[in-house]
Amino acid sequence: MSTSATTPPTVVQRSSLDLTLRRLIRDRASLVAFIFIVLLVAFAAAAPLVEAWIGHSPIEQFRQTGLSPTGLPVAPNAEFRLGTDQLGRDVLVRLAYGARVSLLVGVVASLLAAFIGITVGMLAGFLGGWVDAVLSRAMDLIMSVPFLLCALALVSVFGPSLSLSIGVIVFFSWTTMGRVIRGQVKSLREREFVQASRSLGAGSLSIMIVDILPNLSVPIIVYTTMMIPGSIVFEATLSFLGLGIVPPAPSWGGMLADAGANSIYLVAWWLVLFPGLALLFTTLSFNILGDGLRDALDPKARPIRVKPKGAKP
Repeated sequence: MSTSATTPPTVVQRSSLDLTLRRLIRDRASLVAFIFIVLLVAFAAAAPLVEAWIGHSPIEQFRQTGLSPTGLPVAPNAEFRLGTDQLGRDVLVRLAYGARVSLLVGVVASLLAAFIGITVGMLAGFLGGWVDAVLSRAMDLIMSVPFLLCALALVSVFGPSLSLSIGVIVFFSWTTMGRVIRGQVKSLREREFVQASRSLGAGSLSIMIVDILPNLSVPIIVYTTMMIPGSIVFEATLSFLGLGIVPPAPSWGGMLADAGANSIYLVAWWLVLFPGLALLFTTLSFNILGDGLRDALDPKARPIRVKPKGAKP
């Protein structure tokens, strides 16, 4: 009898990170979404290179070549790859710089909102009592405040700006993370490992940071990823209403607002198509990636069965 016939197949022990990556790679939709996000980040980072390659500034107006004799925007051609807007500005360059604004607002606002939500949720869930009651009612109060009404009031007082847009988005976004973390912490604080740490003399702060916080990594990663498209849509909404980025700085919401002004999109379809598709695919990609991360990080997910070497398919 041959040795290969009697030797059992080798069992390879894989780490949690390895299994997570394998599940994520096997999800083709999440993989495509991740590739699109990487390309979008590269496109935004290369905005100055796009400007240098084309030779057009995002705020420069080309009255002679970027507008028709009747004053209408020029359709996509060899000089203007994605056409021009109503002021003769290059849409491609403005789209690249607008991607910078959208990604910056989305990532920064989501990280700040996640930090506030994690802090408030852990305090409310772990301490309980009157602290939980006060923080929970505060979250309910913020969730009941009309978003646009508050944004209008703040802009009328302080004026539109990038920092104000981020502040408004953070103020209305952290409550979702806070409620999720609160529920998770209320469940984890009764577990055996928390009781063991408390019996060994660990303080509340040490238990929250050392014992509970690592067990919250999955909801934190998933919900932070899924908050990014919401922040991008918030920024686009504010810019569309004239409450966000100050013109002539480009943003996707501002480009759509300019296209809607005076119904210029009826004769210049590219002014709505390209910013709209960019906004649609970006939010869709982050949502798909968030769903993929949730499935990949779920410990109850079906394990990947690796066939031994030499086995028949």
